[in-house]
Amino acid sequence: MFGFWKTWKALEARGIMGINRRNADYVLKYNKRSLYPIVDDKIITKERAMAAGIHVPEMYGIISTEKEIDKLDEIIGGRSDFVIKPAQGAGGDGILVIADRFEGRYRTVSGKIISHEEIEHQISSILTGLYSLGGHRDRALIEYRVVPDQIFKSISYEGVPDIRIIVLMGYPVMAMLRLPTRQSGGKANLHQGAIGVGVDLATGLTLRGTWLNNIITKHPDTTNAVDGVQLPNWDGFMKLAAGCYELCGLGYIGVDMVLDQEKGPLILELNARPGLNIQIANDCGLTLRTHAVEARLEELKAAGVTETPQERVKFVQEMFGHIPAVEV
Repeated sequence: MFGFWKTWKALEARGIMGINRRNADYVLKYNKRSLYPIVDDKIITKERAMAAGIHVPEMYGIISTEKEIDKLDEIIGGRSDFVIKPAQGAGGDGILVIADRFEGRYRTVSGKIISHEEIEHQISSILTGLYSLGGHRDRALIEYRVVPDQIFKSISYEGVPDIRIIVLMGYPVMAMLRLPTRQSGGKANLHQGAIGVGVDLATGLTLRGTWLNNIITKHPDTTNAVDGVQLPNWDGFMKLAAGCYELCGLGYIGVDMVLDQEKGPLILELNARPGLNIQIANDCGLTLRTHAVEARLEELKAAGVTETPQERVKFVQEMFGHIPAVEV
C-alpha cells in the first residue's frame, strides 16, 4: 500500500490528473448539468455549430421515428457515400459508414456489402436506444462522409483519424491525434485499440504515440513513424477548439475534429467528460497546464479583461508549446 501511495504522490507532483480530480475540480466545477444536452446530442451540437458559422460535416437528414425510416431513400438521394450515427451514441458504437454502392447494395468502409434492409435495421436499432447514453430512445443522423486528408495515408489504417483537444474555459490545454488501427476496426477510439499521438500545441507537430497503454513510435499496421508528422492547418484547429467554449458554454470539454481533404478542419463532436489518456500520449500532466490557465483567468478577472479565441490560442501556444516532456 505504501508503494502505491509513493507512486501516486510522484505522479501528482508531475501534474498527472486522475479521474477523481478531473470530475471534482473540472467537470463538476465548470460544466453546468443543464448544458449537457448540447454536447451529448450530436444533432444539437451540429445545429448550434452551424448557427455559429463553425464548420461541421454536412447533415443530410434526421430520422426520429420508425415511420420516418421510409424517408431514407429521399435523404440519401443519389449519393454513394454517407454516414449514419446515433445522435446520443458514445465511443463510436452504432456508426455505419457507407463508402460506395454496388449492384443495388452498399459497400461499407471496411469492404462489407450490405443491403438496404440491413441499413434500415441499423437505423431501427439506433432509434430503440441500443447505442445511446443510458439506453434512451434516440434519433439517427445521416451526414457527409469525411474523407481524410492525404497526410494520414501512411500513418492510419482505414477509418478517419481525428484530433482531440481538451479546452478549459476557451483555452486549449492539450492535443492528441487518434489513429485507427486494424485492432480498432478502423475506429479512432483508444479503448478499442486506436493509437493516441501527442501533438505540440504551438506547431501541430506530432510527438510520440501510445497504443494499448504502451509507448510506440510506429503504427502497428503501416509500420510508418507516427511522430514528427506536421499536421496541416494547425492554427485552424486551435481556433476552432477555442471557439467551442462560446458555442456550448461548458468550461471543460474535449473537442473532436477531423481534417477533410476538401473541406479542411471540421468539428465532429464535443465531450463533457474527456478521457485522461491524452496525458500518456503527450508525456505530460494536465494539471500543470490547467493550473496555469486558471492563474491566467484570475489575472484577467482582476484586470477586468477577457480574451478572444485568437488571444487564448496565442497564450497557450506561447505557454505550452515546445516545452520539455515530463516523464509519466
